[in-house]
Amino acid sequence: MEITKQEPQIFDTAIVGAGPAGLSAAVYLSRYALKPIVIGELFGGTATKSHEIGNWLGDEKIAGFDFAKKAIEHAKSYGVPFEVARVRGVEKEDLLFALELDNGTMVHARSVLLATGTEHRHLNIPGEQEFSGKGVSFCATCDGFFFGDKTVVVVGGSDSAAISALYLADIAKKVYVIYRGEELRAEPFWKKRIAENEKIEVVYNTNITEIKGEATVSEIVLDREYDGAQSIAVDGVFVEIGADPKIDFAEALQLQIDNEGYVVVDKGCMTSADGVWAAGDITTGSNKFKQIVTAASEGAIAANGIQMWLKR
Repeated sequence: MEITKQEPQIFDTAIVGAGPAGLSAAVYLSRYALKPIVIGELFGGTATKSHEIGNWLGDEKIAGFDFAKKAIEHAKSYGVPFEVARVRGVEKEDLLFALELDNGTMVHARSVLLATGTEHRHLNIPGEQEFSGKGVSFCATCDGFFFGDKTVVVVGGSDSAAISALYLADIAKKVYVIYRGEELRAEPFWKKRIAENEKIEVVYNTNITEIKGEATVSEIVLDREYDGAQSIAVDGVFVEIGADPKIDFAEALQLQIDNEGYVVVDKGCMTSADGVWAAGDITTGSNKFKQIVTAASEGAIAANGIQMWLKR
């Protein structure tokens, strides 16, 4: 009996990343009658970790998990296949792209959309790595539950830091916000809520130099004296100091990257590599304004460009 070799399934677009940018693109590509696949480790993206989203048009207030669930269900309603995996590498083979996944699968596609978002920055101080998962956390909504009636500190001054502090104030006994600047960078809305919350105390012009403890975190050391001491007794440290683009797996594509590590895209979200688009927090688009709405819009813009490119 003659055995015929099964041809690999070829998708129109391999979407790497399953946050608002990737899911938005999946919906638009499906509506263009194209066949995308979404590959990601965290479906819904980092939006799933947000305690409260209050600036998504049409939802005055929605939990990040609920938002992500609705977005995933929307994409799945079009029959979009999902692959829960991490992309190890991506290369172009003739007219197709080959993506190697960490579960051993190879995905082949005519085009690629990178929408991997960013990964948390670290303080890189003594104690941070040692106490990771033992009092040091990078997700307030994930781990805040464990700090009921305890004292915690949030490091950072952005919207995410402010939102985390407000969320933790509903759980913890006391919340310190340690920020190196003179004023929080968060939106006025969040700054007002922090100022009104008696549980939150903001420490400006200060850095943490060390995290101490035994089995778990018990103390942070500061680079200057505050309230008569150079350390504060805390039970938990939540790091919210920003994030960096996550695109190391795409090195073989030789994309143009700016001096901050973001993927350079044109007005249609196309990268410097033919057949490759990028959307969301990893790009130079939308004035680097990292919001769910800008990520979703870039996903839609990229999808529009992809369908026109495939038609050509």
